[in-house]
Formats: sequence, structure tokens, C-alpha cells
Amino acid sequence: ESTFLEDHGPPAPNVLPFPSQVVYNRVGKCGSRTVVILLRLLAEKHQFNLVSSDIHNKTRITKREQVDLMKNISNIPQPFLYTRHVHFLNFTRFRIEQPVYINIIRDPISRFLSNYFFRRFGDWRGEQNHLIRTPGMKDDERYLDINVCILENYPECSNPRVFYIIPYFCGQHPRCREPGVWALERAKLNVQENYLLVGILEELEDVLLLLERLLPHYFTGVLSIYKSPDYKRMGNMTGTVRKHTPTLEALHVLYLRMRYEYEFYNFIRDQFHLMKKKIGLKSVSQPPAHSPSFLRELALRTPEPLDEDEEFDTELEDANSWLVHQ
Repeated sequence: ESTFLEDHGPPAPNVLPFPSQVVYNRVGKCGSRTVVILLRLLAEKHQFNLVSSDIHNKTRITKREQVDLMKNISNIPQPFLYTRHVHFLNFTRFRIEQPVYINIIRDPISRFLSNYFFRRFGDWRGEQNHLIRTPGMKDDERYLDINVCILENYPECSNPRVFYIIPYFCGQHPRCREPGVWALERAKLNVQENYLLVGILEELEDVLLLLERLLPHYFTGVLSIYKSPDYKRMGNMTGTVRKHTPTLEALHVLYLRMRYEYEFYNFIRDQFHLMKKKIGLKSVSQPPAHSPSFLRELALRTPEPLDEDEEFDTELEDANSWLVHQ
């Protein structure tokens, strides 16, 4: 009398979907909290392991910390999605299997303005709430006019502080934090070699559609969740307060300071549009066109997503450093 095992052989191994290791090294003030909330709902629905780090203030880490973090990430039961505010980590350099990366960026000046006002006045939770959360900020800094900050070259509104997005893709090398062609080109190369998708926040619905197409075992149904009334209600409770547009002169100065950031943003936008075209995705987003007066519109054109506190990089947050200006 034969047994089931003899007749049918051992049960088939549980085949993991590919890719089953995904890292979202989320860029601050680029809609990441929106995506993390969606991921929590999706992880429950599709049974993948979501590990969302709450470390917001350590994007650059030592070699030892890099190795420890990469080993910890690799040990998460697959399929997993790991997310944290951290500059790109090169797993292969340490002979660890490289996961697939995803990310989202936004117009650099929009991101900067969102962070500038969020740090000072928070969001819908109210100004008083934010005063409690940033008690070290003096009133002179909190109420500093953004035009003064930009035009008088305060550190917060100058390089290297405004060189913010590129290091997330360039990596942990010290030169990645120096505004210039080297960091820009390395960031572009890393995107081409290691990122499945880098979307732009201005076309978030298309980003979600592409993620659903590219990573169905993680993102199937994401758009219907995003458009659901319950989720929309959460989204309506946010938005950075006291946000206003700087003068055209200040915007122009800032734009010139962020030229590498814009070169990178335009590269990402072109790549994103190319991927939409290749996949034959009919756009559901309605991004505003760049008009000659686009600087005037910059602060107004990106819908404010939910977003957690910008990471306060302790190395840059010396108590009075913002006061030193030329």
C-alpha cells in the first residue's frame, strides 16, 4: 500500500515571487508617509513583511553601521519591503545580495519649501503642537522670513543644505554630499543599475499604477485603496501650514543654487515618462505643464501628501548654525 508521499512526492517548495527583497529608502518630504500608510494596508492584504524604520535623523552611517543594517535587512523573512530615510546602500560592495530599490522624489523647490514651513509650523495638528515638538528652535529662526533666508544666504537656504535629494541616490561616499557633477552622475548610475522605479510625486497616481504593474505581489489594488473615501479622509487632515511662495527673485536664486538637484529631477522625470510609455500606461495623473513662469507656480503646484517629520540631521542642526550668514 503506497503512501501519499510515494505517489505524489514531497510538497512543492513555497516559491517566492520575484523580486522578494525590496528597499524603499524614502526621501524626506516626498510623500513617503502617504506611501508607508498604503504599504501597511497592502502588507496585510498581500502577506508580505513590511519593516518601516522610525529612524528619521540618520541618513549617513558608518561602514560598520552599513554592514549591520544590510545584514539585518537581508535577514527579514521574504518577501519583504524595508523602508527608512537613508542614503543608498551598496549591498554588493559587501558581498550581500542586492535588493531591488524603489523611491519617489518631487520638484526640488517644492520639497524645500514644504520642509522649511513644516519644520517651523507643522501640519494640521496645529502650530502649538509643533512648538512642543521643536522646542530648541528660537523664535528668530521659527519666524525667519524665507526671502531673507534665501537672499541673505543663511545656511538652511544654501548649499550644502539644499543639496538634498541626490545623496539619497548617490550613496554613503563623502563626495555624495558635495554639490557637483560627481555626485549627480553617480546618483544617475545607481538609479539605472539598482532602482526598479523612481517616481515623481507630481504624478503619484501613475507611480502607484506602475508599482502595481512592476510589483504586483506588493502593490495589487493600491490605487483603489488610495482613492477610497477612508484613505482620502486621512489625506485631507494634512498639509503644511503657513506655506507661501517666496518672491520671484528668491525663487530664481534658489533655483540656481539647486541646479544639480534640478538636473537630477529632470533626468528622473524623463526616465519615469519613458517607462510609462514603454509599458503603455495611459496616464491618470494630470501634471501641470512647465510654463515660462513655472518658478511662480512652484510652491503651489504639488499636492501636499501626508508626510512624517523631516529627518533632522544632527550634524547639520547645530543650535545656532542657521544664524551664520554672509
